[in-house]
Amino acid sequence: MMEHIKGMKFFDSHIHMSSRTTDDYERMAQAGIVAIIEPAFWMGQPRTEVGTFKDYFSSLIGWERFRASQFGIKHYCTIGLNSKEANNEALAEQVMEILPMFVAKEGVVGVGEIGYDDQTPAEDKYFRAQLELAKEMNLPVQVHTPHRDKKQGTIKSMEVILEHGIDPGMVVIDHNNEETVKDVLDRGFWAAFTIYPNTKMGNERMAAVVQQYGPERIIVDSSADWGVSDPLSVPKTAALMLDKGIPKDHVEKTCYYNPLEAYAQSGQLKESDWLERAPIDQREMFSDNTVLRGQTPKIENESNIIR
Repeated sequence: MMEHIKGMKFFDSHIHMSSRTTDDYERMAQAGIVAIIEPAFWMGQPRTEVGTFKDYFSSLIGWERFRASQFGIKHYCTIGLNSKEANNEALAEQVMEILPMFVAKEGVVGVGEIGYDDQTPAEDKYFRAQLELAKEMNLPVQVHTPHRDKKQGTIKSMEVILEHGIDPGMVVIDHNNEETVKDVLDRGFWAAFTIYPNTKMGNERMAAVVQQYGPERIIVDSSADWGVSDPLSVPKTAALMLDKGIPKDHVEKTCYYNPLEAYAQSGQLKESDWLERAPIDQREMFSDNTVLRGQTPKIENESNIIR
């Protein structure tokens, strides 16, 4: 089935590569993934010091950006205080102090992923504060919708965003499902879908959504992270959609052009960033480190770059 997608380009706009290996980068590049967005999220256990947030945010705009480039993939990120850790208010206040510095960095294409988890008052407080930061910086917003009470939490998220006067076209509502998609599209937001094994959306269900609603303002992503997940979810879903007879231009919109359009509004991202990328030279170093562990480095020149 993956034969269908040979020569196609993909943009995974929600993937947590800090949790993945270089083997994943190699497979992603081979499958046609040319650009990714890594949202700031939690590490599986609570952080206890603001310094751990500083180092993590720094890695998203530094080492991880470099690591992706060594496999020919353009890496961007969104920066924000995730909803789980918003409930530690003393620490959340300190994180809010450093966020303006990080969201202004090169390669940061939005504030995110932010929103609700248990829909607590603290989560609401810091969701609203970060919406105001996004307005001030004129950046897109990437919203995490809760896994529990999803429909209620999704509608509440959109109501709060509109209350803050943010254009829905600047907001990607993620982790949608069949229950939420119509509400999101009807209100003018971007509707992103996480293709994640066993939970969230499977690719069969995703294909059915595109068949029903078409490709406008719909985005397919993987949200691959430190759990059981698949960094090739986007190309695999694209292949399935083609196999089911969904037009190729609809597949390209949902798996490439829509995230490009949504996040290009940041002014930090354009298609030429990867279409005209520099040749890979895995001898390069970042803070005295390389992606190599004894293997022969991959070295491209302008004549042998696969675009």
